Amino acid sequence: MRIHLTSVFVDDQAKAMRFYTEVLGFVVKHDVAMGEEARWLTVVSPENPEGTELLLEPSGHPAVKPYTTALVEDGIPAASFAVDDVAAEFERLRGLGVRFTQEPLKMGPVTTAVLDDTCGNLIQIMQGG
Repeated sequence: MRIHLTSVFVDDQAKAMRFYTEVLGFVVKHDVAMGEEARWLTVVSPENPEGTELLLEPSGHPAVKPYTTALVEDGIPAASFAVDDVAAEFERLRGLGVRFTQEPLKMGPVTTAVLDDTCGNLIQIMQGG
């Protein structure tokens, strides 16, 4: 068994697609209209295009807003992405205007940082482990 698909709820799929591709560097895997407003929109790592897909899922369900708001208020990331060098990625992303809620922090064998994805989520980047 392996993870094929996971998701984050986003408040604007077009904005999320721009952020996750143009800023974070993922590539679109699927972009299929699902009615007038929603899309089946997934991104993948360009390093592993057949790997795990991240669904940029519309946040329209009534349970989503309280859930994502609580996570953000408590500083809890919705997802975690591996990077080779957290400090370098932090500098690159900050140079692109990305807002971080946690600067690089070494915690034993891992280093993490947490960013705001502009679409309602905190995302952790990490190295090591």
